[in-house]
Amino acid sequence: MTPALAFVSASQPPALAAAAGMPGAAGTPPDGLDQQWLRDVNGFARHTSWLHAIMSGYASYGVVVFAALLLAGWQIARRSGQPGQLAAAMWAPAAALAALAASQPIAAQVAEARPHASMSGLLVLAHRSTEFSFPSDHATMAGAAAAGLFLVHRRLGLISAAAALLLAFARVYTVANYPDDVTAGLILGMTVMLAGYALLEDPLTRLAAYLLRTRLRPSLTAAVGARARPPATPPAVTPAGTGKADR
Repeated sequence: MTPALAFVSASQPPALAAAAGMPGAAGTPPDGLDQQWLRDVNGFARHTSWLHAIMSGYASYGVVVFAALLLAGWQIARRSGQPGQLAAAMWAPAAALAALAASQPIAAQVAEARPHASMSGLLVLAHRSTEFSFPSDHATMAGAAAAGLFLVHRRLGLISAAAALLLAFARVYTVANYPDDVTAGLILGMTVMLAGYALLEDPLTRLAAYLLRTRLRPSLTAAVGARARPPATPPAVTPAGTGKADR
């Protein structure tokens, strides 16, 4: 289904929708507080129709933004030529994939239904999905990428963090996820990224330093012609008693 505006009819409760075989009807809903927060955001969405296309597009395809941010982080690390920054830039996309893999058994265990499948009377802007809602895959990826890019370059990391928060909000705004889904996703992504880097920082840094000494150096640093300068040779010291006066 396209992300066009759709209403979940209040006259068709979730149980009936599940019996009718509606997509995304499997799973269990979260507690009442999370549903109330979702309804508050959904009420805001009803009054901001000018944001619908923007938020729907970003909620679905925001991963492209993070791919661009990760590429920018790699270029920054290449220009620096520093093994530490290169190590962080290498781990950031790998951590995003690792966090997504870690989220799958959690999702299967919690088995939380999508908001549009478990609640009625909502303005739905998201693609309807049959996958479980907790934790949000998009937020998990964004949290890992933002944490990794912060280690590469602080300013880029702050930009990525803002993009991750906006993506999390967009997922709730479009009724793709509950607030706790995106919160858990951000935390999971950051945790996998930082915990993994704490374990792998030393070997990854040594690997980057080794690769900089091989033929792969042009691929790892923008400073292709740059070479490490040898230490300056200290001036020769003339031993006492060997000057011209002793000749």
